[in-house]
Amino acid sequence: MINLHVILASVRPGRVGKAVADWFLPIAAADPRFRTELVDLLEVGLPFMDEPEMPGRRAYTKDHTKAWSATIDRADAFVFVTPEYNATPAPALKNAIDFLYHEWAGKPVGFVSYGGVWAGARAVQALKPTLTQLGMMPLAAQVPIPGVSGLLDEDGRFAGTDRFERSAAGMLDELAVWAEALAPIRERARAGA
Repeated sequence: MINLHVILASVRPGRVGKAVADWFLPIAAADPRFRTELVDLLEVGLPFMDEPEMPGRRAYTKDHTKAWSATIDRADAFVFVTPEYNATPAPALKNAIDFLYHEWAGKPVGFVSYGGVWAGARAVQALKPTLTQLGMMPLAAQVPIPGVSGLLDEDGRFAGTDRFERSAAGMLDELAVWAEALAPIRERARAGA
């Protein structure tokens, strides 16, 4: 079974990402190929990068970094639920990524991105060079959600359409293929820890 971490990137008050993640999680959890875990960066509460050593050395001094390392290390694959801020990803997500190095290697990552007309696509594109530098495989299949605020019901829940559900299923299929293909790389990365 593939350990899939769904990382909720936005930490700002009034965030829409929680509603989007609450919609996506049951879809992923219903897929028998995955053991799904929500990782909410608001709850993780990482400060701005505060480790004295480069992440590649894995010489962590802070308890929050050690806990974050263990969380990311046990994952086999990720889905980032991310907004777009000024054509870039949520700052909390970029900070969380930059805290670590080896823990990300050999892991595919899909995206459920949301926003206005661009649906978070520019944020995803901005992240891809960083993710490839870390040895991750950013997927082509993703779930872009344009006009997300207009898709919330009166209680603030995201009402996903069949189109979004089909996109999610396709992304999960691709994620499973890449997670299996990259398993030897993850094992080598973990063995070198």
